[in-house]
Amino acid sequence: MTVKYFFSSLTRISDLPGASFSVEPLDREEWETGDYVVGEVDATPSDLSQIELTSGRTVEVVEGDLVVGAFGKRYATLESVGEWQNIGDDLRMEALTAAGLFGKATSESKRLLSLTYEGHVLIDGEKGAMRDFVPPAPGRSFETPVVLLMGTSMSAGKTATAKAIVRLLEQAGLRVVGAKLAGAGRYSDILSMEDAGAEGTFDFVDAGLPSTAVPEEEYRRALRGLLARVAATPADVVVAEVGASPLEPYNGAVAVEELGPNVKCTVLSASDPYAVTGMIEAFEDRPDLVTGLATSTEAGIELIEQLTDIRALNVMDRDSLPKLRDILKDALDL
Repeated sequence: MTVKYFFSSLTRISDLPGASFSVEPLDREEWETGDYVVGEVDATPSDLSQIELTSGRTVEVVEGDLVVGAFGKRYATLESVGEWQNIGDDLRMEALTAAGLFGKATSESKRLLSLTYEGHVLIDGEKGAMRDFVPPAPGRSFETPVVLLMGTSMSAGKTATAKAIVRLLEQAGLRVVGAKLAGAGRYSDILSMEDAGAEGTFDFVDAGLPSTAVPEEEYRRALRGLLARVAATPADVVVAEVGASPLEPYNGAVAVEELGPNVKCTVLSASDPYAVTGMIEAFEDRPDLVTGLATSTEAGIELIEQLTDIRALNVMDRDSLPKLRDILKDALDL
């Protein structure tokens, strides 16, 4: 009897969906971040029972289904905190994201999809991991101009802002590459930039990381290889998103540092006006523009501009798009 697996989007860089492999439990001392593992679904909460597939499409899973994901860590301010190191002797774990980021939750705002560790993916008898499917980085230095998107938290409006910016740059005749450089893996985030007109998209999953909540040096190595791949892609501008907030433990501040002078315009998506002032004070930097949930009304926009003297725009309002286009033209010297 053929066993059916659901391959989460963290496996999209691999050839696992079409490959022959076995599943065997390994001793805990052999477990590592990025290992491909199989979990059997043992509880399906009604609100978080979906898994994102390698295509970016989501499917609902039920008790008894087998899902292929990867060990990792998440430290989200609004949804969940957990990591694979917390998995106990009962081998119970959660899907910390729909992309198949597996670990034991220590804090959650809603019930997560619960699974039991069945074993590691073995290919020709060897443990399979995300890093095994990362191609060698080309010898290219990264010099492409960047429009950088940051947020005061997750779900602050970065993805909507990214889509608006990509669309405007593409309409201006520029070749745009979209990138997500920090956060927890979700394929839908970068696919949305592709849908908006980006000719190519990259994220840290392409560099072999299930999330960027890893030691700084490990992240720097992965990011530099990823930026070399971006540099080898013909593009006039890169729209790069730093997931969540650069103050969270996803190495967002490291990403900003590595991009350095390539950043020509910084856009901050904010959850509320006062979060903008907190971000400026904590990060010790001022964005060129504020967007996001905080700009949903005229009152929010006026308060942001009063508190910070920084331009604020609601990118969901079509009347604001000419202003956004002018800001981008000035920043990129178009």
